[in-house]
Amino acid sequence: MVTDFEALFPGLTGTRYQVTSPKNDVYNCIAWAAKDTQVWWWPDPGGQLYWPAGVQRAEALSAFREAFESLGYSLCSNDGLEAGFEKIALFADGQGNPKHAARQLADGRWTSKLGELEDIEHGLHDLQGAECGGVVMIMKRLLP
Repeated sequence: MVTDFEALFPGLTGTRYQVTSPKNDVYNCIAWAAKDTQVWWWPDPGGQLYWPAGVQRAEALSAFREAFESLGYSLCSNDGLEAGFEKIALFADGQGNPKHAARQLADGRWTSKLGELEDIEHGLHDLQGAECGGVVMIMKRLLP
């Protein structure tokens, strides 16, 4: 049976994804990747939504990279589990517009907040498609 998630994200069909939280419209995937469940992160030009101070407010990969750099992340060459580090993945559409972010879990799987929907645990590339685009950048930082 195809679930609503699988209709939106066909790559989830037949995978081991699991829902890990109830629906919540307070935070989004960018905030979730940054471990913030208190506000919705987005670089809206009007400044109505949260965005890290000093980071350009632009819907551009460079702005999203800077936002995560402000949290101590740096570019990384692979999405594999690496002892002592935590990783995030940024997704973009074919034109390079940021669409989604996911955070790696301690077991190497990934977690995402799906807009105003639930958080899920999934394989990194399971969300690739029209809604999220594809993985375009991996970043890592030392575990606190």
